[in-house]
Amino acid sequence: MEAHNGLSARIVEGAGFQGIWASGLAISAAMGVRDNNEASWTQVLDVLEFMSDATSIPILLDGDTGYGNFNNARRLVKKLEQRQIAGVCIEDKLFPKTNSFINGEAQPLADIDEFCGKIKAMKDTQQDEDFTVVARVEALIAGWGLDEALERAEAYRQAGADAILIHSKKVNIAEIEDFMKAWNGRHPVIVVPTKYYTTPAQRFHELGISTVIWANHNLRASIEAMQRITQKIFCEKSLIDVESRVATIDEVFLLQQADELQTAEEKYLPCSGKLTGDRP
Repeated sequence: MEAHNGLSARIVEGAGFQGIWASGLAISAAMGVRDNNEASWTQVLDVLEFMSDATSIPILLDGDTGYGNFNNARRLVKKLEQRQIAGVCIEDKLFPKTNSFINGEAQPLADIDEFCGKIKAMKDTQQDEDFTVVARVEALIAGWGLDEALERAEAYRQAGADAILIHSKKVNIAEIEDFMKAWNGRHPVIVVPTKYYTTPAQRFHELGISTVIWANHNLRASIEAMQRITQKIFCEKSLIDVESRVATIDEVFLLQQADELQTAEEKYLPCSGKLTGDRP
C-alpha cells in the first residue's frame, strides 16, 4: 500500500499490509512538485528515513529511473540500505522521468543494454542479500507491444532483477493476462492496477502474480479530505460541523506514539526535586 511520509506509512502498517510502496508520485505531490524528478533523490531519502523510522514492515521505493546512470543507481542502493529500506523499483525510461499516465506513448524508453547494466551495478552494490531490485517494464505503457515487453522483461531477469513490474494503463486486465500467459511463471511479477481497478484480487492470484501495489490511494484520499474540510471551514468560519468529520487530536497523539515518550520520560528523566536536592 502506498505511503508518502511517516504518518501515512504508520497507518499502512497499522491496517495490516505486509509492505509499503514509497510512491514517487505521492512523495513528490506531498512536496508540492511534479512527478518529473523535481524532488531530488536526497530529498526523497529524507522522507524515506522518517518512513523507515516509523514502521517495521518492508518498504519498496519507487526509484523512478534510478536518478541517473548506473553510478547514481548504485549509490542509491548504498544509501537505501543505510536507511533499512527493503528494496527499490526502477523503470526503463529516461531521466528525468515523466509519470506513466501523462502522455505515456510519447515517452522514450531506455536502451535495454544500458538498463541491464544499471540493474547489474545495483545488485553488485547491495550488502544485504535480501535487498530487492525490481525492474519495471514500460513497453506496454509506451505502446511498444507485448513482444517488446517480454524481450525487456527477460533481459532484466537475466541481468539480475529480483522481480519484474509489468505496467499497463488499460482499463481492463487484458494486456496483463497476455503477458502472464507468455511469461509462463519464469520470474516473480508485480502489478499496479491503478487503471484496471475493477479486476478482482482473486484474478491476480489466478494469473500467478506475486505482488499487487495499490499505488497512490492514500495520497488521493488525503487530497479529497483536505480540500473538503478546508473549503468548509473557509465558507462557514466555524468548526461546529467539522469536528465530527476529522480524526480526533487523541488519534493524532496515538499515531505519533506520544504515550511511548511519556513512559520514557518516567524512566529516563529524574524528577526536578532530585536534581536540585542532590546538588551541593
